[in-house]
Amino acid sequence: MRFVTRRNAAVDRIACPWLIRRFIDPDAEFLYVEPQDVARVAMETSAVPFDVDGAELGHVDGRCSFESILLKYGLDDPALARLAEIVHGADVQADVDLTPEAAGLKAIAMGFRKMFGDRDLDKLAAEMPIYDALYAWCRLETMNG
Repeated sequence: MRFVTRRNAAVDRIACPWLIRRFIDPDAEFLYVEPQDVARVAMETSAVPFDVDGAELGHVDGRCSFESILLKYGLDDPALARLAEIVHGADVQADVDLTPEAAGLKAIAMGFRKMFGDRDLDKLAAEMPIYDALYAWCRLETMNG
């Protein structure tokens, strides 16, 4: 599968590829392009747009894109639901207090944005272990009640 979104990723545009590669398609390809080019690139490459206005896998009905992917692909895992709360809070400024971890994830994401800039594929590679670790923590938290 191929997915496309806006360049200069921070929270959702890194968390979503992690989710897709870990739970939907380990070989998924991600394209980061200028915002005005997303629709054209999606059409030209048969890529699924995400985290852009009007996308099914975007901010819809109060959900962030990560949550929309969980819903679309029927990923019913308590640890992913817990992670989704953290991602939502880190991605949606008005909801940063949703979980205590959200502000930390936002700070980490913004630090990676500062370090990598528009090198989104490098940023994604660097952050994959962060989301692996956060998911492992969420699994422990949900198992312990």
